[in-house]
Amino acid sequence: MFCGAVDVGGTKIASALFAENGRMLGRARTNIDKGTADEPVRQIIGIIKGLQELARIKNGHVQAVGICVPGVVFEKSGLVWAPNIPGWDHFPLRGRLEKKTKIPLVLDSDRSAYVLGEQWLGAARGKRDVVFLAVGTGIGAGIIAGGKLIRGSQDVAGAVGWFGLNQEFKEEYVKMGCFEAEAAGSAVGRKARQLLRDGQPSSMRKIVRGRIERVTAETVVRAARARDALARKIITEVSSYLAMGIANIVSILNPEMVVLGGGLFQAGDFLLKPVKKEFRKWAQPLAAQKVRIVLSALGEDAGLCGAGRLAWLSIEQRKHPGP
Repeated sequence: MFCGAVDVGGTKIASALFAENGRMLGRARTNIDKGTADEPVRQIIGIIKGLQELARIKNGHVQAVGICVPGVVFEKSGLVWAPNIPGWDHFPLRGRLEKKTKIPLVLDSDRSAYVLGEQWLGAARGKRDVVFLAVGTGIGAGIIAGGKLIRGSQDVAGAVGWFGLNQEFKEEYVKMGCFEAEAAGSAVGRKARQLLRDGQPSSMRKIVRGRIERVTAETVVRAARARDALARKIITEVSSYLAMGIANIVSILNPEMVVLGGGLFQAGDFLLKPVKKEFRKWAQPLAAQKVRIVLSALGEDAGLCGAGRLAWLSIEQRKHPGP
């Protein structure tokens, strides 16, 4: 008996078959086709058929498929909002998929999948109160409290990128929120490019051979590791915002663990150490004393593992429905 997992990202679709013990089988990855809103749907249908065939080869069958998307899944309607995929604005993804497949499907946001994956197979195994903070192009949080996944009344719980962390309101906050505008990976690159255009001296110009438009968060981290003053100033500022955001999460939810993932935290301890040190200054002391702040153990596989967990949990729920 197997479950399928499909992790739809902004640029790729990953998939795998999972055994009940979490063993991953037959993983695959393909670039997403954004030609029309329906092209990714056709890709997902083909992927599901491929997972069914793989299960048959292994003398089993697929019981359910978990699918996570980079945005919001409205649980009751099956509509999805994924701004990085053209046409997926309240798009009827579940309905389109169910017309072409005969397998139970369960859809959720990528941030929900991240935290479920880490709880199942990663850094937060066995934890009942855990938050996954994803810091990449944007910022979002997956939340498990009291052993339950928290989605909120409108399925947008965890939109922590909208935290207000700066008394001075900036125009960019309108589109993405203060926390995201100040501390996401895209923000790191944007801050650096602006300062370089303003004439600030930095080795980052040499790294990108004078092409300032090519400066990214990775460029900034690389320069900061080499002790570039401007890059270190940017990282210090971003670390401060990350510390405040994590402190707010810890104070309001009192989790056992906060798992940090996403592209920006590929910098590892270089970013983790200052964040862990400074968040205590802002957080509720008792909550800060007990919480563990760790890097993701699953990395890019967190969403895929979480999608697999979604599928297994849906089977358990069907076997033992609640009141």
